[in-house]
Amino acid sequence: MKYMKRRGLRMFAVAALLPMMALAQNNARATKPAGPQDAATQQVTQLVRTFLANVPKNDPKVFQEFFADDVIYTRAVGVTVTKADILKNIDVRATSEPQATFEADDFTVHPYGDVAVANFRLIMHNNEGGKPTTVYFRNTGTFIKNKGKWQAVAWQATKVPEKQ
Repeated sequence: MKYMKRRGLRMFAVAALLPMMALAQNNARATKPAGPQDAATQQVTQLVRTFLANVPKNDPKVFQEFFADDVIYTRAVGVTVTKADILKNIDVRATSEPQATFEADDFTVHPYGDVAVANFRLIMHNNEGGKPTTVYFRNTGTFIKNKGKWQAVAWQATKVPEKQ
């Protein structure tokens, strides 16, 4: 009989302590310093934001640094282009969308060491016929970190259909 009471008391103590132990473990996780995955997520997100902010400058260096030499880029219209194509068409884009600005939100980044896959919503603001317009795209980019620098090696842009 004594054994049963002690065992019941121990079970009660364990049951009472489990939630406190779980809470302590969650608090320890919340205060731990950022790891390499967190750093990669921040770096890739900032890289994309900086790139999009600088696109309207039409500076080839911006595109040269962002895209790897062997990038595979599938545009929203389904056409695949190379880095040479991208650089060659900077002036064409500047002429066809001279007032366009770009930003991004809704990021998801999956880092895998020196590789990261990012998905985000690209927002293009423009002015067509004197009227402001906003067009949305979903973009997915695969980045590699080479010599301490992230570059896009694959890029997919998909236009989000306008709401009816």
